[in-house]
Amino acid sequence: MNFSIQKSAFIVGVLFILAAVTSIIGGLILYKPILGPDYLINGSEHANQVILGALMELILVVSAVGTATTMFPILRKYNETIALWHVCFRFLEAIIITVGVISVLSLVTLSREFVAAGAVDTASFQASGTSLKALHDWTFLLGPNFMLGINTMMYSYIFYKSKLVPRFIPILGMTGSAFIFLCALLVMFGVIEQVSVWGAILALPIFANEMILAVWLIIKGFNLTAVNYNIHQEFPKSDFNKSL
Repeated sequence: MNFSIQKSAFIVGVLFILAAVTSIIGGLILYKPILGPDYLINGSEHANQVILGALMELILVVSAVGTATTMFPILRKYNETIALWHVCFRFLEAIIITVGVISVLSLVTLSREFVAAGAVDTASFQASGTSLKALHDWTFLLGPNFMLGINTMMYSYIFYKSKLVPRFIPILGMTGSAFIFLCALLVMFGVIEQVSVWGAILALPIFANEMILAVWLIIKGFNLTAVNYNIHQEFPKSDFNKSL
């Protein structure tokens, strides 16, 4: 049983790192040609790069769902309601990110059609492109910021109460959740830009939390003392022995 729990911890750690890497490579680096001012031309010229970025974000989607579903059997032993909420909201985050991927791929198609048409009816293409870029921008805000803040707060709270990991990690997680949620609200009301110095500062604590948590789970795993204590609390000793 302990081996299974530590195997889950290792998988969660790897998925957190995979999610972080793919989100940076896909959303911030490879998407640049299609999200810049000359996207109607650059999108077609750099189509393979943008499509690779979309693939990175799809890996992010799989990783996000993977972390939630892998942690659920463990988290539910401590707070089943919050654990279930976490899975549901993580799925919602994944759906929002997927909609953003679709908008980016649609921009690639629009760019190809614009180039093939010989830049005829530019205003019409620009109107469609503006709508698709706006869709991407909102999904980029609501998924990786707004929903991420909610999700991180939920699993960090359970980690803090259960002592499955050292408490400084979930404290950092809950602090980062508040900051990234605040960042989302400030961007929504036009106070700051999401991709900006202030955006990076507010996102740093939650990024640090995910990376520290990931490394800890890969190397140390979950606190087995807390895990075993909960198991014996959930099952009386005689019943627990029978279940084995």
